[in-house]
Amino acid sequence: MDHKKRQSLQLGVTGLAGLAMTSEVQAAPIKTPFTVASTYIPIVNSKEVFPVRRVYCIGRNYAAHAREMGSDPSREPPFFFQKPTDAIQYIAPKTIVDHPYPSLTKNYHYEVELVVALKSGGKDIPIEKALNHVYGYALGLDMTRRDLQRFMGDQKKPWEIGKSFDRSAPIGPIHTVQQLGGHFTKENISLSVNGQIKQNATLSHMIWSVAEQISKLSEANELFPGDLIYSGTPENVGPVVKGDLIVCQLDRLPDLSIRII
Repeated sequence: MDHKKRQSLQLGVTGLAGLAMTSEVQAAPIKTPFTVASTYIPIVNSKEVFPVRRVYCIGRNYAAHAREMGSDPSREPPFFFQKPTDAIQYIAPKTIVDHPYPSLTKNYHYEVELVVALKSGGKDIPIEKALNHVYGYALGLDMTRRDLQRFMGDQKKPWEIGKSFDRSAPIGPIHTVQQLGGHFTKENISLSVNGQIKQNATLSHMIWSVAEQISKLSEANELFPGDLIYSGTPENVGPVVKGDLIVCQLDRLPDLSIRII
């Protein structure tokens, strides 16, 4: 065997050995000093659960709500923020779940929202293809420590502390697009406190549609399966106190109910 053939054979064997070693390393269990819980949301009529990767929220996506927050909806492009995945508080249908009044606030607000659950993602997704990435939908709440949000905003500082905290993202079960018979477009969404309607609008009042939100968000971040998008809230957000009962409703989805404790 000449020198070149022998050298090629040796390199091939070395490459195979390296591949085997890599496979061995990949197969080995990963060891960590402690366990971190993952976040999952039940899927209706399924033994599977939806794994949550990120929780995105769009701000001021209904014109009347933008105005009540002191903004001009005709001039503002969409903006997004995030909540930690463990801000999710699952609310089963036909139950009233206790929701603790959080620390550091005296002005705790409700915001009812349609939540979009993604099954795939990408970067710079065209609007006409955006809905292809939607796995399903849920009803959710973007609970807000409004006084902290405004205080930090007035100081030109990030207002994450007003939005991103424990159990700040109550959510119902995921319904797949197939189960729903299609995507949401013009359905009615509402919220009541102690039986009195506070928020009431239709999804057609959104400034940015679900498809547009996905497309715009993908310009800033590559989207992936497991991402959630809280799609904005109608006008008349307001405070709750301990003992209040919040009931959220959206056509085609079960009610979401929490009791502030």
